[in-house]
Amino acid sequence: MGHEQRVREYYDYAGPAYEALMDAIWHHGDPAAEARGLPPLQAARALEERLVRLAGLQPGGRALDFGSGVGGATVHMAGFTGATFVGLSNNEWLSQRARRLAAEQGLADRVQFLTVGDEDYTTLAAWPDMSFDAITFYESVCHLPRKEQFFRSAHRLLKPGGALVGIDWLQRPFGAHRTPEEIAHFIDPVNDAICLAGLGTLHDYEAMLEDAGFFVTLAEDLFPGIPCWGSTPSEDRPKWLGYDGPGGEQIQAGKHALDAARGAGVFTVGAFGAHRPDPTS
Repeated sequence: MGHEQRVREYYDYAGPAYEALMDAIWHHGDPAAEARGLPPLQAARALEERLVRLAGLQPGGRALDFGSGVGGATVHMAGFTGATFVGLSNNEWLSQRARRLAAEQGLADRVQFLTVGDEDYTTLAAWPDMSFDAITFYESVCHLPRKEQFFRSAHRLLKPGGALVGIDWLQRPFGAHRTPEEIAHFIDPVNDAICLAGLGTLHDYEAMLEDAGFFVTLAEDLFPGIPCWGSTPSEDRPKWLGYDGPGGEQIQAGKHALDAARGAGVFTVGAFGAHRPDPTS
């Protein structure tokens, strides 16, 4: 079984668990918003708004959200920007929930959710060149074993001057944990429990974006010099460790592994922005 298929099957149980534990938006929030006292959901939306502003996405524009889950981020970005969005997932249960959310929010005419094949991210061949004004991703590329192929595909799909923006899980040296072996001691269990294809570094992502032809405008560790505990209220921990739905043991194992990596400081989240150069400008 290929890794991408395992990701799809992982979300058969992780999708319902995450929806029960986090509602419809599953990614980290903007640290500055959290510092102002905003709760995790509002901080997550603030980060989405920051990134789509960076992308320059305008009303009437067309965007693709890669790894759209149950649709919370995609629907919010569509409502905030006035743009149309296509959300992609390789798990139909996620797409069904996302379509329902879009309908409930009155945005089914501007937000479409598609389920694609496990390896379609390597080409995104369903769309011709220069199909989108912006492409977004929120903690989804970390599942991909061939990340560089996704970035090349995203570059092809963007119009000249269009932007790729998003956030993703990363690894880094921190404190006493500096060597690859010391970092792997904490990161490998996260990869295994949450079906990740190996966490990259901030530099890895910059290099992949540049190799794909992008001009990188943002590559930022959202938690520089501090452990990444953002968007993880301590009062929520018992809910995760007590989750007893389908796949409960795996969800609990993922929480234990991620908390250990956070505590060691070797886990973080990066924010990225990159533009496809416009030769006419």
